[in-house]
Amino acid sequence: MKKFLKIGCFAILLIFVLGTVAFAADLTFKLGHIADPKNPYARGGQKFADLVKEKSGGSIEIQVFPSSQLGNQRDIMEGLMLGTVDFSLNSTAVVSNFLPQIGVFDLPFIIRDRAHAFKALDTVGMEIGKNLEPMGVKMLAYLENGIRNMTNNVRPISKPEDLKGLKMRVVESPVFVAMMEALEANPTPMAFSELFTALQKGVVDGQENPAAHIYTKRFFEVQKYISFTEHIYAAEPLLISMSAWNKLNDSQKKIVQESANEARDWQRQLSIDLENGYWDKIRETGKSEIIEDVDREAFKAKTRSVWDKFEEKIGKETIEAVVQVQ
Repeated sequence: MKKFLKIGCFAILLIFVLGTVAFAADLTFKLGHIADPKNPYARGGQKFADLVKEKSGGSIEIQVFPSSQLGNQRDIMEGLMLGTVDFSLNSTAVVSNFLPQIGVFDLPFIIRDRAHAFKALDTVGMEIGKNLEPMGVKMLAYLENGIRNMTNNVRPISKPEDLKGLKMRVVESPVFVAMMEALEANPTPMAFSELFTALQKGVVDGQENPAAHIYTKRFFEVQKYISFTEHIYAAEPLLISMSAWNKLNDSQKKIVQESANEARDWQRQLSIDLENGYWDKIRETGKSEIIEDVDREAFKAKTRSVWDKFEEKIGKETIEAVVQVQ
């Protein structure tokens, strides 16, 4: 009887071990980004990971590391190129330091509305993205970060002149620096992970970001004024290192690309659905005054020189291609 019990226990243990192996992922990857997990594009990254796992029957697992756990955006981008990071969500602003053409989407007021943004990104943007492959990075899709607005602690901003002399944090991007210089502000490039403390301590007067970041990172708690400048539409490219891509067979590559496209569409709608709610929640706190009456045409005219400054670097043809998308 004891012999049979031992055999039975061994058989159960063997089934458990084999079952665990059967359900274990054949490939495990890391996806890094800087956003709070509640941010819409962070949720898009998780949706992508979930879809890949589901469609691959659990054979591909993508572990998501939010909130700068794998470093700031430049660190993550460099990690992709080196193959030490497998997937990322990185702003076009940071990617443009390595691929200037993609900076076309950061030119102030080049995007007319979301419909224009989505079509331009999914056509012109994907073609631009192919130029990353010789650097060791593949473009999968563009998720949405949102429409960028300015905040500050000094005075309401409703016209370009109101920015004069303000120390404004910007993304580490020449285009963003040039935009603030055109508005006669003092641009201060700074990592996103350092921004809340810098605002809190007065190291900088203000910053600019989409609603999701302003709300989820609690910037409204340390900023008196939020102005609807809507100066830039911010995309968030979903990228994979070529070293990770080359580990996939053809059917796995198809799963990853299909999951990226599906997550992109899901996340864009989520971002749209949540945006107004963020502003409502900020209003309810009473901690920031929201200025809706902004002279965007004046901002547009004042920053048009940025297009001219970067025309050669980005390419006149690339700028025209985005403008002409209907």
